[in-house]
Amino acid sequence: MQDEPPPPGIDTSVPHSARIWDYWLGGRENYPADREAGDAVLRVLPGIAASAKADRAFLGRAVRFLVRQGIGQFLDLGAGLPTVDNTHDVAQRVAPSSRIVYVDNDPLVLTHARTLLRGAPEGACDYIEADIRDVGPVLEGASRTLDFGRPVGLMLLGVLNHVLDDGEAEALVAGFLERLAPGSHLVLSHTCDATTDELDGEAMRRAVAEVMRRGGTPIRARSPGEIERFFTGTRLLEPGVVSCSRWRPDPPERRDPEVPHFSGVGVVGA
Repeated sequence: MQDEPPPPGIDTSVPHSARIWDYWLGGRENYPADREAGDAVLRVLPGIAASAKADRAFLGRAVRFLVRQGIGQFLDLGAGLPTVDNTHDVAQRVAPSSRIVYVDNDPLVLTHARTLLRGAPEGACDYIEADIRDVGPVLEGASRTLDFGRPVGLMLLGVLNHVLDDGEAEALVAGFLERLAPGSHLVLSHTCDATTDELDGEAMRRAVAEVMRRGGTPIRARSPGEIERFFTGTRLLEPGVVSCSRWRPDPPERRDPEVPHFSGVGVVGA
């Protein structure tokens, strides 16, 4: 792979979680340090690339579900690097008038913001450079595009695993939920250290340690029960917090293997 020169101010000598994820998804926004770290994790946890793809597929199913419920606006926290079928791609394919705001404070994501903003002319896309922990300023900025008097789809995919303190992570989610209109939906996915017949929780812990040993972004894997606590204050929809590959598969009878990334969708004020 021939790497493009990195954007100014971007250190490519240290692996970056968003670029490692991009590598597992088959993207091009990654560098040798990211690929080396990604391959090291794959040796410990061979299913992690499938997990990345399952998480992206979950995003698609969840966004289409929300659009069918009448949700026409989305707040995507921790947008990450643009890839195939971002939130606005999926939503505006079904409902071109959908309005989406992406939020991230990663300079690498900022360099790709123009890609994130290429939406359907009938709708709207915006990008806010902000720390998602600053709930008030994020909502104030997003209100230029979104109407918070109406239901919103709050997207938190693969973000809270970078908030290491449980109390801080739970307070962050609660801070957004309490400001959303009834009927809003929380869509969340998270690295999981579950041990099941199909998943080796110890392998996940070794994989997390490998990323951190190489200087990558710190990660906190959580159990399904810990992930479920983020849905406090919502009505958690069936099938609850499950592997991304098993959240309302299409077709319904499909049963893909579990992956170490769990997800769920909850309704606010229901």
